[in-house]
Amino acid sequence: MRRMLIATGLAVLAAMPLAACHPKDEAGRSLLQVGGPFNLIDQDGKPVSEKSLLGKPTAIFFGFTYCPEVCPTTMADLTSWLKTLGPDADKLNVVFVSVDPERDTPRQLKTYLSNFDPRIRGFTGTPAAVAKAAKEYRIYYQKVPQDGGGYTIDHSSAIYLFDAKGQFVGPIGYQSPADRAVAQLRDLIKS
Repeated sequence: MRRMLIATGLAVLAAMPLAACHPKDEAGRSLLQVGGPFNLIDQDGKPVSEKSLLGKPTAIFFGFTYCPEVCPTTMADLTSWLKTLGPDADKLNVVFVSVDPERDTPRQLKTYLSNFDPRIRGFTGTPAAVAKAAKEYRIYYQKVPQDGGGYTIDHSSAIYLFDAKGQFVGPIGYQSPADRAVAQLRDLIKS
C-alpha cells in the first residue's frame, strides 16, 4: 500500500508539468514535445505506428492489464465518457498502450479490452519498442518486485490528448471529474 501511495505521488509529480499552465501557441495547442515515432502491434497482432493515429484526434493511456486499480478505473472512465459522447466518440482514436510487454501479449490485451468500450484499441510490443514509445510520450514506468516472485508496475496515470495531426493538446488527470473529461474530449473532437 505504501508503495502504491509513493508511486501515485511520483506519477502526480511527473505529470504536474503537463497539467500545469504549460505554454501554448496562438491556436491553443501545447508547445510541449510529447509524442513521437513508435512501432508497436495492436491487440490483433497488426503493426501500428504514430502514423496509424493521424487523421483523428487521439486519447492515449499507458498502463498494463494486471494493474489492480489505476488502469481498470481509467478504462472504465474512458468507457463511460465514450458512451456520454455518443456517436461523436467514433471521431476519436482511443488507445491503451501496455507498459508490461512481458505479460501483455496481443491475446491478453484483446481479452482485457473486451471488458471495455470496443473502440478502445490496445498496443504492445517488444520491451525495447515499448520503452521507446514511453520515452517519446514522457511516460514514467518501473517494474516493482512483489513478495512471492511476482511484480507490479508503477506508471504515469494521465490520459494524453493529441489533435488529428498528432500534436499534443494536454492531459486528462487520473480520476478527473466526468464533466471536465467529457468537455476536454468534446473540445478535442472539435479541434
